[in-house]
Amino acid sequence: MSLTSDEVAKIAHLARLAVEPQQLEALGAELSKILDLVAEMDAVDTGQVTPMAHPLEMAQRLREDLVTEPIARERYQAGAPAVENGLFLVPKVIE
Repeated sequence: MSLTSDEVAKIAHLARLAVEPQQLEALGAELSKILDLVAEMDAVDTGQVTPMAHPLEMAQRLREDLVTEPIARERYQAGAPAVENGLFLVPKVIE
């Protein structure tokens, strides 16, 4: 696939990239190579390939989800300058 300078300029504009006019031809050639590679990969028949969720078929060791500490909200909020309805009150930081 060959991209024209106008197409490269349009792609650069859409991507919000500043590209100098003298770079358009070289960039077009590089983008064309990338698009050719994508087309080549798209042409490969992958119908018989089993999709992988992860390249390593390993089970993740997870710990049992248990409560290990008691809820001590009152103790944590005892030193807070301002608390209301079990929530810490902080100064407004957004105007």
